[in-house]
Amino acid sequence: MRILVLGGTAFLSAEIARQAVAAGHDVTCFARGTSANPPDGATWVRGDRSLGAAALADLDGGWDSVIEVSRDPVQAGQALEVLGPAAGHWTFVSSCSVYADHSVPGADESAELLEPLPAGQAGTPETYGESKSAIEQMTLTTVGDKAHIVRAGLIGGPGDGTDRYGYWPARFAANHDPVLVPDVPDAATQIIDVRDLASWILRAAEQGLTGVYNALGDVVGFDDFIAESQHAAGAPAGNIVRADEAWLVEQGVDFWAGPDSLPLWLPADHDGFQARTNRAARERGMLLRPWQETLAATLEDERHKGLNRDRKAGLSRETEQRLVAQWRAEQR
Repeated sequence: MRILVLGGTAFLSAEIARQAVAAGHDVTCFARGTSANPPDGATWVRGDRSLGAAALADLDGGWDSVIEVSRDPVQAGQALEVLGPAAGHWTFVSSCSVYADHSVPGADESAELLEPLPAGQAGTPETYGESKSAIEQMTLTTVGDKAHIVRAGLIGGPGDGTDRYGYWPARFAANHDPVLVPDVPDAATQIIDVRDLASWILRAAEQGLTGVYNALGDVVGFDDFIAESQHAAGAPAGNIVRADEAWLVEQGVDFWAGPDSLPLWLPADHDGFQARTNRAARERGMLLRPWQETLAATLEDERHKGLNRDRKAGLSRETEQRLVAQWRAEQR
């Protein structure tokens, strides 16, 4: 197959390109290449999509498959207009952030979506869900009968640059000081390995699969995830300090991601955010490795990058030590 990856240099798109090359496909990556190069064996067409539709002029069309990961509706719309009519199959990697309600565990692809971002409006980090919703709508309108919409959940595994999933195993591996953990033992986590997601996207393109699917890992309890993170890191038992959720919020600890956060911890009205069904994708061939393998590979990647580096998500050591001391003092 002739496959065009709009990207191919970062995390998921790079993994898709690597696997496509390894499978013997003729792979072209359209990317600026400011942070990394496409994988060996792929043809690299340099381009900057922020320059408009003209940036796509060097792509000759006739692709058996186009794979789009953009979060910008303007750029995604331009690609659909220029490349969509001649493409044999079109994959858009969307997100479960397009859903309007995150409170219901087990929700499927029929759940209500966020209102799409208005036509012509560029996306921002604050309108991520609305932007992906808009791109989904444009994709289905433009290439609907050949569109595969992949609503991914949190993607983890080697190469993850968000620092969310890897925070916990890396934290246990960094030292044996007490680890501050939100007291949510029954909360859900749901991560899909980047390698499994890329494999299914590529296989679906080969088979011409169309439709809308949640591409998610299986649900794993938060306590099980923490225990496995501790075990994988070789951390001693008893170095966990469980703090009340309300207290953590009062101390300014954030949910989910970012500085001064406890990654994967979610507000109470998000019980379904990491607990949606992946049944439809499973029935269409999505294969998932054991989640413990993903965690082990993530920890290996974290060690390679440096356990004590500055992170995009999680607590700094100083903040964690202060909060642990304060929590213990208040419980006496």
